Order: sequence, then structure tokens, then C-alpha cells
Amino acid sequence: MKKLMIEIPEYSPEEGLKLLWNEDFIIHTSINNDCVKIVANEAGLISLANHLLNLAQAKVPMGAHIHLDVMNSLEDNSCELIFEKNV
Repeated sequence: MKKLMIEIPEYSPEEGLKLLWNEDFIIHTSINNDCVKIVANEAGLISLANHLLNLAQAKVPMGAHIHLDVMNSLEDNSCELIFEKNV
């Protein structure tokens, strides 16, 4: 079994979520027939895993979210992607 160490920045209300991106990440998203498709390289998948673990921290308040789009990290022609903490 392979182990992967992921550093998750501690959440603080003053600074909010801190996203860590792996170098050379690529993430493309699309919607086809009511299906969301995320295509990413290894660095992109590890970055997304980090973001989800970051959002899952107990100190992160409900309603906190991560919003990704082509102006913020996604490849051209990608649809927006929002991860939100709830219940």
C-alpha cells in the first residue's frame, strides 16, 4: 500500500481557507447529460483531495465553500465547480 502525505493548512476565521496547489496541476470540468465530469492529472487530483480535506475540518463553518472556474484554476472551457460544507 502506498502512503501519501498531504499537508492541510489549519483553518482560521481571520484568514479563511488556504488552498494548496500541487505544481503543474491540470483540472478540466464539464457537464454532459446531467453528469459532471472532472478530468485531472495526478497533481490536479491530489490538489482537489487536499481542498476537500481542508473544507472538511471541524473548525470550518457550514456554508464555507471553494469556488473554482476558468479565471481561478480550471482549464479553458470548464464549467464552474463549487464545493460547499453543509450539515
